[in-house]
Amino acid sequence: MKMRRPHRVPLPPQALTILRDLRRLTGNQPFVFPGIGAGHKPISENTLNGALRRLGFTADVATAHGFRATASTLLNESGLWNPDAIERQLAHAERNEVRRAYTRGEHWEERTRMMTWWADYLEKIKMPGAKAD
Repeated sequence: MKMRRPHRVPLPPQALTILRDLRRLTGNQPFVFPGIGAGHKPISENTLNGALRRLGFTADVATAHGFRATASTLLNESGLWNPDAIERQLAHAERNEVRRAYTRGEHWEERTRMMTWWADYLEKIKMPGAKAD
């Protein structure tokens, strides 16, 4: 984590399937996505941005961080999730010191349901002719 704080992430069934499939290809390495030439470190956000550039997306069209912003927007606009649960999922810390002192929960159960909903949503919109709700 960028802020050097522990961050747990609930994984939906679709993500677990991808990770199991990936393990068959990569074995039991310490990182799912190791850095090039530095297998003891994970890839960086710049690695993902570089991949987007090689795919033809300019920085004003797509960035790795932009996927997080898109998720935040769509999860908030769905009206289904507590904004605090969304913020915890994105590993955002509460900026208001008083509120931070009283808002301690991880919202784990809700985040688990939210990530399953998100994975289902992504599967739905990748279908040809699909429309986002």
